[in-house]
Amino acid sequence: MQPDFFARKRMNTLLFCGLLLALTVIAVLITNYNVIKGFTSIPKAAEWAFNNFYPDAKALKRLPVIISSLTETVLVSIAATTVAALFALMFAIAGSHTTGTGGVLGFVSRSIATVFRNIDVAAWSMILLISFGQNVLTGYFALFFGSFGFLTRAFTESIDEVSSSSVEALKSTGAGYFSIICQSVIPSCIPQLISWILFMMETNIRQATLIGILTGTGIGFLFSLYYKSLNYSAASLIVIVLVLAIFSIEAISNYLRKVIL
Repeated sequence: MQPDFFARKRMNTLLFCGLLLALTVIAVLITNYNVIKGFTSIPKAAEWAFNNFYPDAKALKRLPVIISSLTETVLVSIAATTVAALFALMFAIAGSHTTGTGGVLGFVSRSIATVFRNIDVAAWSMILLISFGQNVLTGYFALFFGSFGFLTRAFTESIDEVSSSSVEALKSTGAGYFSIICQSVIPSCIPQLISWILFMMETNIRQATLIGILTGTGIGFLFSLYYKSLNYSAASLIVIVLVLAIFSIEAISNYLRKVIL
């Protein structure tokens, strides 16, 4: 019995690898992608980066401006995440099978979250550019809408995982709807909720760079400005500052997760 199981596993793995290889070949043929040229251009790209893409003394003079733009980007990302988390929690409570009242309200809450979750943040930026133009508010709302959709789904699943026994116990004592939510549901799943918020905050700080390029704000706009003006030294400094900032935020986030969980 055991040899048959491993034989099927090997066969399924070979079939999957063969299918993946076939899809890759088809994609290369359709797009006319030159695989050999693509791989041989990697050393040339690395050589260009080592010769041009590094900060010099002139670029370091722009560090205060870069730090200021990075601070703006980080603060906008944090603000969009925290406000979106508050709205997401309300919609998750309404749409959850554990706490939701069901019916039309639950269906509407889940449907709104699904729509917002399935539209990419970059797409939100392009849509909002038409209404708000290139300013910080456009980037804020793009991050807010994307965070709202993702966090509503994540919060709903976290609330659904709460044991129904504690909810039933409170109901049997005559506790009201809001008392059950505040005294049982939220305290039980708050570590998971905070963990999702921290994850979304990290993601938004990364995405804010791309959004800044589209909306003309923050660190993304500054990188685009320097790169397009062929100021590669200043652009490389922005990349280094961004990487250090993301590593720092991720370290803080991981520490908070260990403390909370």
